[in-house]
Amino acid sequence: MSLMARRSETIERTLAEVRRIESELGVTRAALDALKPVLIELAGKTELFPPEHFPVASGNTGRVYRLAEDADGRFALYASAGVPGKAQPPHNHTTWAVIAGVFGDEHNVFYERIDNRDAPGIGRIRKTGDLTVRRGNACAFLPDDFHTIEVTGGKPSLHLHLYGMSLENLPERIYFSSSDGGPYTVFGAPPNIACPLVPAHELKAMLADGEELAILDVREEGVFAEGHLFAAASLPLSRLELKLDALVPRRGTRIVLCDDGDDLANRAARRLMRFGYRNLAALAGGVKGWSEAGYELFSGIYVPSKAFGEVVEHEAKTPHLAAAEVKALMDKRTDMIVLDSRPMDEFRKMSIPGGIDCPGAELVYRFYDTVRSPETLVVVNCAGRTRSIIGAQSLINAGVPNRVVALKDGTMGWHLAGLALATGETRHAPPPSSDGLAKARAAAQQLAERCGVRLIGAVDLDAFRGDTSRTLYLFDVRTPEEYRAGHRAGARSAPGGQLVQATDAYMATRNARVVLCDSDGVRARMTGSWLTQMGLPEVYVLDDGGTLDETGPEPTRVLGLPEEVAAISPAALAPLVENGSVVVIDLATSLDYRAQHIPGAWFAIRSRLAAALPRLPAEAPLVLTSPDGVLARLAAPELRALTDRAVSVLEGGTAAWRAAGLPLAPGAERMADETTDVWHRPYDRGAGVEEAMKAYLGWEVNLLRQIEREPAARFRALARN
Repeated sequence: MSLMARRSETIERTLAEVRRIESELGVTRAALDALKPVLIELAGKTELFPPEHFPVASGNTGRVYRLAEDADGRFALYASAGVPGKAQPPHNHTTWAVIAGVFGDEHNVFYERIDNRDAPGIGRIRKTGDLTVRRGNACAFLPDDFHTIEVTGGKPSLHLHLYGMSLENLPERIYFSSSDGGPYTVFGAPPNIACPLVPAHELKAMLADGEELAILDVREEGVFAEGHLFAAASLPLSRLELKLDALVPRRGTRIVLCDDGDDLANRAARRLMRFGYRNLAALAGGVKGWSEAGYELFSGIYVPSKAFGEVVEHEAKTPHLAAAEVKALMDKRTDMIVLDSRPMDEFRKMSIPGGIDCPGAELVYRFYDTVRSPETLVVVNCAGRTRSIIGAQSLINAGVPNRVVALKDGTMGWHLAGLALATGETRHAPPPSSDGLAKARAAAQQLAERCGVRLIGAVDLDAFRGDTSRTLYLFDVRTPEEYRAGHRAGARSAPGGQLVQATDAYMATRNARVVLCDSDGVRARMTGSWLTQMGLPEVYVLDDGGTLDETGPEPTRVLGLPEEVAAISPAALAPLVENGSVVVIDLATSLDYRAQHIPGAWFAIRSRLAAALPRLPAEAPLVLTSPDGVLARLAAPELRALTDRAVSVLEGGTAAWRAAGLPLAPGAERMADETTDVWHRPYDRGAGVEEAMKAYLGWEVNLLRQIEREPAARFRALARN
């Protein structure tokens, strides 16, 4: 078991005992006497608290690290690191507290308050004793006990501080400047309480230890795309609550947070702990620290899937034709068909003339009723390379009798060749007949066996669901329309082609169990064959259609959504927008904002609202909006904490404004932040589209060489027969 896992489990056991003691004995001296040996025992496990996980930055005398905190702010445990020179004046806690030593000396002087408290802002205290807290002993305090601390002994120290309530929830703590008392001041929580660190070399070892691990990069997606760890999933702090539960469903998962060495990881850690996640660390030095340790950084998004596509082409020798070659065959009226492996919304925007939409996992499933003759040339395309390669190789691996090729560089290659793309097309491959389905099932089963995909039944799935020590992802790989019409309870919608194309957008926990389901015996097996080749260690297909008794779109679980926020209706907001008496802040992506927004609204990024505020017009009330209003509700309490101005949320977000028939405006004229919140695809750009396409296609090709230097890639693509 890894150090992080052992520390997390040991702390959980300790806090369970702490809760029991307080429940039985209350906030009393007897309770404190019972709590001290419990914390001494935890602090004595020094191997769980290595100094490099709790450093003090150069030029500082101390740093507080958050180890645990209940969702309601109770039972908070911290590691307080210090060096000689660290000291705190006489202060109380307004909750009970226990301190035990891990290493080093922390000298405590104890005081009691002796005035009658009739003079506001002034008090008197007197010394009652002292103790140097080190490994093997502890001190404890009732809510109104006072003490000072000072790191002594000439060496760094680390002490565990256990409180009945988290520091941020103790607004009435006070401190005196003098050991006799006098005027007192509110003693605020330490700023920027940190998450324990994990050095780059330890994280590298963790990637190979076989335990579950989620590496979450909490920077904005556009920043992430400039350079990130191969195994990291993008989960921007600004949208964390929207995606976290889906990406990392198990609260005990070992999680390492990445940022740029700034405070984003610490801010994310506090939120995660509030949502029940306990096994947390931040990458020391951030992404830059990883690079400085000599390890690889990757640009772009969906890198594991993109790199895998290039490896597949290399290992399987996937055949391809360039756009000009395909066009020449079309002009000769060759017996051929173009199958577009992207979802319909992408196909509708642009496609190869004459193409038919047949998303990745649908290719084998629908093939035999779409391609009637074994003599027909089959060309598979996407926008770039990955889904063309995977789609073509799916048909080849399934043993279809036809010649199958990938369209080199997809619709981008077609455009760069000077050829016209179709728009607005909706033609799609038909569902299979009974005969076509039988052929597809036989092909998919044979390939699944070849790749080592394991089949399970409903009893096995129930056992997986009951195992709280492991993460389970249950994906329905059929089309979104089929999912909405009926799906197995608890399954998430993940169309197979998209799941392979963007694996890290659906699951962030490595070494988790992945169960795939469908209603046909084809699509889950085909998807499973690819995930197994990608190196996922436990991929299963549910060989039991079961009862598809849930309907509707996939429910999104938003964590931490405030129950009550001040809100304003579209009808009430409209005249205020018209006369300019409010400032509307739009938290949509910069791409969505550029396409359409409430007239006069300002674009901003939630995680950087503090920096955006000075760029906004002064004094007027602030109204937050987002596409459906959810992100705006999450941001409202944070914005209220930054300003004295009135803050409200547009009910239903911009969608409600649109539904009310109110006007929307395009453009990017009011930008309170940079557009680093998203990665821009080549065709998202206003200019230089062709150059961006060439750069993107070159990036995909170059991943093959870069991936050779990345040990976290565990691809085992089938070689060409």
